[in-house]
Amino acid sequence: MIMLSDNYQEYKNMRTIMFFKNAEEVLFQWVSRVCSGNADDIAELYHESAVLVPTFSPHTVTAPEGVRNYFGQLASRDGLGVRLHSKALRKQSLSETVYALSGIYSFEFEVDQVLLSFPSRFTFIMDISFPKPILHHHSSQVPRNLS
Repeated sequence: MIMLSDNYQEYKNMRTIMFFKNAEEVLFQWVSRVCSGNADDIAELYHESAVLVPTFSPHTVTAPEGVRNYFGQLASRDGLGVRLHSKALRKQSLSETVYALSGIYSFEFEVDQVLLSFPSRFTFIMDISFPKPILHHHSSQVPRNLS
């Protein structure tokens, strides 16, 4: 008979602690934090080894400082907001705590004193058992139809 050590059982119990109730909570936190315009608060949701493929930059971001800088630049836009199109939201369970969320949101901010909207598609990969759950985030503007 194989006995589990107390340390292993403690580790297993610790591993199932959830920092977020579900993946949607992480997404709603992200939207709220972007709307508040605090780059540090937004960056706190991204895991230390997260990959960000951002909407408004041609460069992939792979370091916490880069995530903070990107959102700092975005937050400097007047009238910044994000509107989630909840009917387009799709959720895939990849494991007990890892999820993929994809869908559409619209960034809004002023350009030359005119409020513009930038519909964008997104995918988040997140592990809700981590205090910094976002592992991967890809976002790009919705392309216009070719016709």
